[in-house]
Amino acid sequence: MKIPASCCHFSFDLWLTLIRSNPAFKARRNALFKSFFAIGEPLEKVARVMRHHDVLANRISEITGQHIHEEQIYCRILHELNININELTREEITGFQAAADQLFMHYKPILVNSSIRSYFQAIKAAGKTISILSNTAFIKGAILRKLLDHYELSEFISFQLYSDETGFSKPAAGAFDLVFRHATAIRPLNKPDILHIGDNPAADYQGALNYGFKAMLI
Repeated sequence: MKIPASCCHFSFDLWLTLIRSNPAFKARRNALFKSFFAIGEPLEKVARVMRHHDVLANRISEITGQHIHEEQIYCRILHELNININELTREEITGFQAAADQLFMHYKPILVNSSIRSYFQAIKAAGKTISILSNTAFIKGAILRKLLDHYELSEFISFQLYSDETGFSKPAAGAFDLVFRHATAIRPLNKPDILHIGDNPAADYQGALNYGFKAMLI
């Protein structure tokens, strides 16, 4: 992949741009969810409901530009699976999330391309900078940082922005504005000096263009 000479800063989406889910993870997470909360519904239904609310939360966050916290998503899922959320505590949600995070790091996502590290090295060697801009749902930015450490990519990344930490979700201008503010704190840049790369036509490509960045759709 050729590095565009006109771009000084590269903003990357994460999911389906740099990484993709480990095929084993979601099935095991769904089984853990069913067991942890003693859900009586069949595993197939648990998987279907979790997938529905994952996609729904992602779409809502894209429409509103605001992050939806995973605790809210879990409560909606449990309610639909006939668990009385009036008896649910935040500690239970936190306990499940911790167990799911461990499972996530055991069944780590896979790099979409084995050459990503070499590409990042080339960008940095050219005197350009890199950042991550990602919407999150079940997996928080803190865990995704550990994943990028595992793949030895963090050393090339100037900053990472995740919606659960910033409150902004792509394609909202606020999300891209944070990229601009962080990138220009490193050195003076204009918006067209920044290229955002991602897989989502609305959230990544059109969102970046609307803000004034260049954009590349994967």
